[in-house]
Amino acid sequence: MTSHRIALIPGDGIGTEVLPAARQVLETIGARHAIDWDFQEFDWSCARYLSEGAMMPPDGLDRLRAHDAILLGAVGYPGVPDHVSLWGLLIPIRRAFRQYVNLRPIKVFEGIPSPLRGALPGEVDFVVVRENVEGEYSEIGGRLNRGFPEEMAVQEAVFTRAGVSRVVDYAFRLAGRRRGRLTSATKSNGIVHTMPFWDEIVAEAAAAHARVTWEQEHIDALAAKFVLDPARYDVVVASNLFGDILSDLAAAVAGSIGIAPSANLNPEGEHPSMFEPVHGSAPDIAGKGVANPIGAIWSAALMLDHLGHPEAADEVTAAIAAALADGSAVTPDLGGTGTTAGFTRHLLDLLDLTDAPDLPGLPGLPDPSRGGSAL
Repeated sequence: MTSHRIALIPGDGIGTEVLPAARQVLETIGARHAIDWDFQEFDWSCARYLSEGAMMPPDGLDRLRAHDAILLGAVGYPGVPDHVSLWGLLIPIRRAFRQYVNLRPIKVFEGIPSPLRGALPGEVDFVVVRENVEGEYSEIGGRLNRGFPEEMAVQEAVFTRAGVSRVVDYAFRLAGRRRGRLTSATKSNGIVHTMPFWDEIVAEAAAAHARVTWEQEHIDALAAKFVLDPARYDVVVASNLFGDILSDLAAAVAGSIGIAPSANLNPEGEHPSMFEPVHGSAPDIAGKGVANPIGAIWSAALMLDHLGHPEAADEVTAAIAAALADGSAVTPDLGGTGTTAGFTRHLLDLLDLTDAPDLPGLPGLPDPSRGGSAL
């Protein structure tokens, strides 16, 4: 029996609904593969910020440090500015634990038609590797002359040799394990310092990975090609800002950002990595029991793989693909009438894990054929 300590941060809105679904899947797949989970839940959220003035307590990072991984639901709430919620929780976790790789797999599944006619199931399957702790999202800069006509804002992009090299090396190694193709996103024809520096380091890394075919694309042309020919890509590596934009675009190409997962990785395992769905907190549907749990469940599968359980991870992703293909329990965002709990039960049935225990947040897990609700 293998045991893992997992920190759960449900967060805001539908995060409190999709994270119990992911936990349910982890509990049941763990029973099959002799994985024991020691979950500890933290109520860090915008609600906490509004009541206590901080997204997490001063010792929050120390409380997370001893865990093997972190599973997060969603963060964001009307009335709390996004920069407050992100810089008060997500970004400190990513940077304190050196989660320098943001990994976002993209697939077109049977049952979810892409808005692009040529993006077909089985053909579009690539990964965006985003640098996650420096680049354009630095803390260096400031505001001058606030409120005056000459007011100004300065934001510095920071690219270090160590920071670029490690994420680029990770991307090349990943491409070597996949189909052997890597694309680097750049803009060195217009950004005169940081992007040529990025290009130089990519070229240096390529020399050490001779079996990987690589190319570089300017970000504007690359965004267009994501739409025109997404099947051509295997691994795409990009800076913090470019990777953020490209991965959301790619999720839309795949048919729904509601299913998209992500992993914030410390590849060396010196610190806990964090896994989260790409979708936001969706306050407009929070509490209605119809949130799509796939992004959270797929993120949990990424966590399984990271923790050394690739077979369990593959079983979960295969069940997701099967559930999407039959379409009988999908949630309204995918054109169905299913519920969060109903889809989760259907997924567990496909895994042949019908004896899954009830967990807080998903009482009863009603049969999807009866259109039940988690409320």
